[in-house]
Amino acid sequence: MTDLLHTLPDFPTKLYTHLIPSLEKSLVTTTDLVTLEPLEIARRAHLPLLDVKRLSRHVLASLQSELGLHGAAEALREYEDRPNDLYTSSLRQSGSAIANKWSTISTLDPTLDAVFGGGIPTGFITEVTGESGAGKTQFLLSLLLIAQLPPPNGLSRPTVYISTEHPLPTPRLTQILRTHPHLVSLRPHRKPSLSRIFSIQTPDLESQDHILTYQVPVLLTRHNVGLVVIDSIAANYRAERSATSSSGAALGLRSSQLIKLGHQFRSFAREYDCAIVVSNQVADRFSPTSPPPPQLRQQMGSSPPPHSLSPSPPHAGTMMQPLDAAIMPPPQTPPTSHLTPYQQPPSSSIYPPLSLDHQQNFFTGWSSAPPPPSSNPSLPPTLHHHQPAPTHGDRNLKTPALGLVWTNQIACRIALTKERNFLGITGHGDTGRRDVAEKGDDRGGLLWRRYMKVVFAAWGPSTGVMDKGVEFEIWDGGMRRVERGSVSPDDI
Repeated sequence: MTDLLHTLPDFPTKLYTHLIPSLEKSLVTTTDLVTLEPLEIARRAHLPLLDVKRLSRHVLASLQSELGLHGAAEALREYEDRPNDLYTSSLRQSGSAIANKWSTISTLDPTLDAVFGGGIPTGFITEVTGESGAGKTQFLLSLLLIAQLPPPNGLSRPTVYISTEHPLPTPRLTQILRTHPHLVSLRPHRKPSLSRIFSIQTPDLESQDHILTYQVPVLLTRHNVGLVVIDSIAANYRAERSATSSSGAALGLRSSQLIKLGHQFRSFAREYDCAIVVSNQVADRFSPTSPPPPQLRQQMGSSPPPHSLSPSPPHAGTMMQPLDAAIMPPPQTPPTSHLTPYQQPPSSSIYPPLSLDHQQNFFTGWSSAPPPPSSNPSLPPTLHHHQPAPTHGDRNLKTPALGLVWTNQIACRIALTKERNFLGITGHGDTGRRDVAEKGDDRGGLLWRRYMKVVFAAWGPSTGVMDKGVEFEIWDGGMRRVERGSVSPDDI
């Protein structure tokens, strides 16, 4: 920082006397303040992030004022007039002021909005995860159009679509505009438009970092963007993986990249009051098929009987055991044969409560414990009775990509799941009822049943670990909940 007064002789250094010594000790220059991320400088100099961010912006505003840029003098005057309130004003707001600023993007379906606690809010990072064909892209495309609607359904602001896999599907957007009843009923000047959707493609991590650092802030500032969609967040990271990516150094580098990416998204959401919605891929997760090792069982404070771990051949135990052991009855274990499959202890209970194998049941969206019996009121009791208990293999466990590091960066995770519908149960009866994503794949009356659940959210309760969520369907007009009719056992 010794070059600060040489670069800006009139800079008020007395406002930052608590920062400059640490910056000088860490060899941070004026160029570093302007070019590097404030988070990196704060870690390097061991200083508070908000203080470093305020100093960097003050230096940048002073340089712009020296160059005579338009609007720089007004920005510099704000720093000089109230230097201590710029970064603490948001912390001094009352609860009513924060509630009045609360704005969300609706799904145009009251039931789906209730799942999210009113809709997708601005100021947060929301993740939509699920396997291929679950409806992630369809959900994001609907949000791109609805965000352009006036409140309370939308934000009356344009949107940005950042794609890492495929270009923006404009034919599908046009189909939603022409089919959804609410969008069709609007006047022309109130209807969403494809011209208000900015589309950007990022084929690799290098272009993604450049676009998020330089292009996206310009779009947010110039066009007052209300929604930024990234589809999908894991594609480029998976494409960059190689044979050496599993090493400790490679994993540490990827963790730092994900932390930086999360910091960028949170900064966009807070500074521009916009919603950041990303889609994420999933990977298969295999449930445990063998008991834990003895060391883990000792930590748990219980160990199953030896004969339950390695059964011996018939009559071998009486020949190998001592006389007193053969006479004494075997240790009694609690009977479990009379329990139903749903009452059996879940497989996740064999792990300690604080282990990742147990905790992932609560933040991934897929629990390894058997679900309770279905409570769908549209199914008669006879169908509930004949439905077999789903096993771990039938339940197709998944884990969202990018691991626990990325999970800590987001404020909400929405899991979309699908399962085969062999009963032939259908929802709405209009012409746009059938899933558009599965047309041409309706073999023998087979349809997909899709469910939506909130795994966790910073602004509301989750759906529940053992709950499938709300059933929805994809139709020509986007997404909507499923209204099931009555079903008889003869429909099977």
